[in-house]
Parts: sequence; structure tokens; C-alpha cells
Amino acid sequence: MSDFEIRTLGTEEHRAASNLFRETVHAPPSDDAEWVYAARYYQPGGTLGVFDPELIGTARSFDAELTVPGGARLPMVGVTSVGVRADRTRRGVLRAMMTAQLEDFAERGVVFSNLLASEAGIYGRFGYGLATRHRTYSLDRHRARLRPDAPSGGELELLDLERALEVCPAVYDGLERRPGMMSRPEVLWRLYEMQLRRSATPAKAVVHHGPGGPDGFAVYHVDGPLAPPWTKTLELVDLFAGSAAAYAGLWRFLLGLDLVDRIVAGSRPLDDPIDLLLADHRRGSVDRIGDEHWIRLVDVPAALAGRTYGLGAPVLVEVTDPLLPGNSGTYLVSSDGVERTDRPPGSAWTSPPWR
Repeated sequence: MSDFEIRTLGTEEHRAASNLFRETVHAPPSDDAEWVYAARYYQPGGTLGVFDPELIGTARSFDAELTVPGGARLPMVGVTSVGVRADRTRRGVLRAMMTAQLEDFAERGVVFSNLLASEAGIYGRFGYGLATRHRTYSLDRHRARLRPDAPSGGELELLDLERALEVCPAVYDGLERRPGMMSRPEVLWRLYEMQLRRSATPAKAVVHHGPGGPDGFAVYHVDGPLAPPWTKTLELVDLFAGSAAAYAGLWRFLLGLDLVDRIVAGSRPLDDPIDLLLADHRRGSVDRIGDEHWIRLVDVPAALAGRTYGLGAPVLVEVTDPLLPGNSGTYLVSSDGVERTDRPPGSAWTSPPWR
């Protein structure tokens, strides 16, 4: 490991890092046309490279915020595009790179690191753990109907991709965020844009306008033959709503689209209320449940103190962190907050007599 050079890459090196990462996931490098868009989702100063002496590993990151229970938004870094060249794996390159990245995050005051894992067995050894899961479900567009008492109201506006990329970020930023939601910085919207442009059919967005202005949107594209039998599938890429009326209104629009047979909604929360919205919940089926966010606590005291707690009995939590040893210790967590303590983690807790 001491022979590796690990450093932050300059913008002129981002394309080489992109090509290396794409090679590790068995994808071709971006051509010139695609790189015009891809270059925009590399945050300056956010990409590491490992050299020996040529580039053999890379990891990219971007700054964002994560909403925790209680509503606070704490500093977070999203980690992505992590890869090591196939002929240099199993030699400590990944560990050296991930350690250097975490140390940098800690120095910058980051509270959480967040990633989507390509394989579930990789990141646990670096302190990441599965924090959220998602489900993919399908609806029979011809037979699925909303309940007659489903919320209504508001206006809908259909946008093409260019206009959607102007409107949707502000709508997203204005929504109340549930615990586990992360902000979407500009570089993440640019990644989102490139993924949508890769689709064989044009992406569309529909925005719901409520009494106070735009309060939800859905992004989708439709695939299928342009001739009879017109069997087409609508892939729902995103749907966010700030009210029950917005949520129902967006689904009412999607279920009313002509020349669509099936709707596939991917990466939806496990508690997505679509089942409650349908008159017959059996018109939908769950196709898959999978991993979503893997979270690593970079600053354990800040992470524990940043959220709110209920009125349960205090607990003692012991943390051992070999990569960021400053996190190691025992923490007393109660409805009053969080503090470090010398109390043995296995000891029983006795409430003070005045409680």
C-alpha cells in the first residue's frame, strides 16, 4: 500500500477516471458526445485517483445533505464511480483509497457518507451499512384505477426534458423531506440528465401545481413498438409529491395515458402508498425489493446528536471504528440528547430517582 500514490484529480483527468470506472463495470468509455454531459457531473476536487505509476483506481464524490429523524439536514457526501483496474484488484488498492477518502471527509466536517453498492459484500468492511431499501412494482394500466375518494385538485403541466430540468430541481428543493432523503446538488441533476438522455425514447415530466405553486412531479419515458399491437411500457423514473392531492393527481395522469399497457415504477420507498390509492391493490405487483442507500457515519457524535429521539429509556452504545478512531467510544443516547461517557457499555441503566 505504501507504493500507491493517492491524490485528488484535476478536471483534465476526470475523463480518464470515468473511462477507468466504466471499464471496471464492463461498459465502454463515453464518446465525445456523451462526455459533454458526463463531464458536468464531476464535482471539482471530488475525485480521487490511485497511481502505480499509471491510474489504477478511482472514486468520485459530491457534497449534499441528508435528512435525519426530526427534520435536520446534516452534511453528507455521496460516493460513486468507485473502481479498481481488474489487474490490480486484491492488492489493497481499494482499502487505501476508501481510507484516504474517509479521512478527507472527516477533516472537512462531513457527518455521513452515502453510496449505492454494486455488490453487497464490498463496503461493510469500510464501515458502511444498508440504511434504506426500495421496491419496484408494476401496474396494469388498463385495469388499475384510483379509489373514488382519492384526493383531487390542482393542475397538471406536461414538460419536455429540457424544460423539466429547469423546473424540477426547484420543486424538489421546496418539498418537505422525510428521513433518509438527500438533497440533489447540481452535479447530481447533471448525472440524472445524462441517464435520461441515454433512453431510446424521450423523457417527459408532469408537474402538479397546487394552491401554493408546484408541489410535485413525475418523470417517465415510454418504450414499445410504434405500430400495432402498440404494447408499450411506461417506466416511471421519479415521482415526488408534497401533498396527498399532488400524489394522487400525478398517478391519475399516469394511469390515464393512452397507448400504455404497463407501468413499471422503480426505486420506490417500501412504504409508498400506491396500494392505499388503488381501488383494487391486486392490480399492482411487487417485482423486486433491493438495496438503496448504504450509510457510513463519518462523525458519530454529530450523527447521533443531529437527530431527535423518543421518550424511551436511555441506552449505551459502544462504537469501535478502526478507520476513523476518533469515533470510537461509548455514547449515552437519551431523549435529552447524546453524550460521551466512561460508563461500561454492558452495564445496566438506572433512571435517576427524580424521574
